Amino acid sequence: MKSLSSWLLVMFMAMFWIFRIVVAFQAQYEQDFGGFIAFNLTIEVILLFLVIVCMALVLRRNIFGGIIYLGAYGYYFGGYILKNCLPSLFEGETLSMSVLQNTMVSAIGLLIALFVFFDLLIARVRRRDPKDKKTDWYFQNEKYDRKYDERADKNEYRNY
Repeated sequence: MKSLSSWLLVMFMAMFWIFRIVVAFQAQYEQDFGGFIAFNLTIEVILLFLVIVCMALVLRRNIFGGIIYLGAYGYYFGGYILKNCLPSLFEGETLSMSVLQNTMVSAIGLLIALFVFFDLLIARVRRRDPKDKKTDWYFQNEKYDRKYDERADKNEYRNY
């Protein structure tokens, strides 16, 4: 991982993961953490362990880690947004503060997952077609190679 954005995304993944650990721990004792709730405690715990594996894969720049991370967070947090926010928007009801707060956390989780996935896709393109301005002038300059070859052919050194 060479880019700063990749490191920052992994740090955001870890911070969000720690936040969800605290929320799951509070939900185990049937309390909420400042209004934040675990939507389904069983899936939350499975997701916490799955995110550890995904973080390791993302650190190794494996695209499957990003796909699994996006799919798991899309299922868990996207399902909450679809279940709680969209029906109230169509019916014209107002949302409670707790639902809005949890919707915002769900949106943050989905955004982190999307950014990680797109960062891995961009890194895949960078790895396939790397451009390095420091060395490309030498290695990708065919005119220089031809001129060098022509000069080398004209040198007639005697070997005694």
